Amino acid sequence: MKHLLALCVSLALGFAALPAQAEEAAPLKIVTSFSILADMAKNVAGSRASITSLVGPDADAHVFEPGPADVAMLAEADILIINGLGFEPWLVRLAASAKSKAKFVTASYGVKPIELEEAHHHHGHSHGHGHGHDKDGHPTVPHDFDPHAWQDLRNGIIYVRNIADALAEKDPANATLYLANAESYITELKKLHEWARAEIGRLPKEKRKVITTHDAFAYFSKAYGVEFLSPAGIGTASDPSAEALARLVDQMRRENIRAIFMENMGNPRMMETIARETGIENGGTLYSDALSAPGGPAPTYVAMFRYNVPVLIEAMQKN
Repeated sequence: MKHLLALCVSLALGFAALPAQAEEAAPLKIVTSFSILADMAKNVAGSRASITSLVGPDADAHVFEPGPADVAMLAEADILIINGLGFEPWLVRLAASAKSKAKFVTASYGVKPIELEEAHHHHGHSHGHGHGHDKDGHPTVPHDFDPHAWQDLRNGIIYVRNIADALAEKDPANATLYLANAESYITELKKLHEWARAEIGRLPKEKRKVITTHDAFAYFSKAYGVEFLSPAGIGTASDPSAEALARLVDQMRRENIRAIFMENMGNPRMMETIARETGIENGGTLYSDALSAPGGPAPTYVAMFRYNVPVLIEAMQKN
């Protein structure tokens, strides 16, 4: 009898201790391909995860070259969150060499992608090419998708749902927490989307034009009604010729545009030349593919919109 009692007590204690252990499970190790996804994951996971990003703030994911530390990071990961749509062509090889057992999450799953026109190919971004074949077995023209889907906050909401579902599946003990965090974050993103539309919508339609070498705003353009034009005759590579500058000035007169933003990851001198030769002032920096460092103007996904929208409006008001 005494033994039986002791057994019952120890069983009761054992079961009582179990749920507590599940709560204390090691935090998830989440690796994301770039900074915007890391911020989204942080909003969903709260303190339940350690989150690292392969491509850091202010860095360009298109040309990223992974090193040994990245292989090690991936080998340890429970979950790997990527953008997809051809944004991270280097990631497949990296995951293979890391022998990663991580659960793969494609954040853009379910987004309706925008196809890139052939005209955009000269920017040299190598996005994913999906080669198909027609019914006669001839190769069809590859579809080339614009990967910057997060520039429409409604797509950002799709990303967040995909991330939350993956976390809930990987760590069911904390599923309710992840899903609740995701819902309150999504509420914030919905409000932000309405705010961006309303702010930009106050400008007359003919003023809502921007010239930029950033090739990242097709989704933003569609969602918020801003027309993004490439600068005539000017690529990102070299200093513009006098002829190219003249073409740009013509374009700006023709379209009544003063709002101009140059991607300054490439060549800050170029904008100085343009400003000096034409009197056109630089609209400033737009955050497209990467967040700023923590102290900067756009350290989170939400902050990126709160920063970009007024900067665009201020420039477009001069059109």
